[in-house]
Amino acid sequence: MKYEKSCGAVIIKEYNILLIEQKSGFYGFPKGHMEEFESEKETAIREVKEETNLDIEILSDLRFPLSYLQKSDMKKEVVYFLAQPINEEVKIQESELSGYEWVNIDEVENKLTFDNMKEIWKLIKEEIKKIMS
Repeated sequence: MKYEKSCGAVIIKEYNILLIEQKSGFYGFPKGHMEEFESEKETAIREVKEETNLDIEILSDLRFPLSYLQKSDMKKEVVYFLAQPINEEVKIQESELSGYEWVNIDEVENKLTFDNMKEIWKLIKEEIKKIMS
């Protein structure tokens, strides 16, 4: 079985979360493949910049890992970090994405496409509420 690892970020601005829309119509958080010699945080920062043009600050060392099978022969691991934007102008990577949206923290679960993303979102949301209280 093949293995692939990606890292990304859940980006918080006030009580809104940045969701990206893949060309396939799926909603999620910005992420992308780890490159050799990169740390998970370096990957998350680079991939968010590539996909959204946002520079981000990762808020803690907390990692939110998610594993799943992609097709029948690919195990995929994705690690998300909590982050906030340093700059404001979102400009999506049009070759991979069809749009983006800042979504109120209480509406994110309804926009996410996949059940495993909804499950990890519940953990992330709890952590965000701790940080913001």
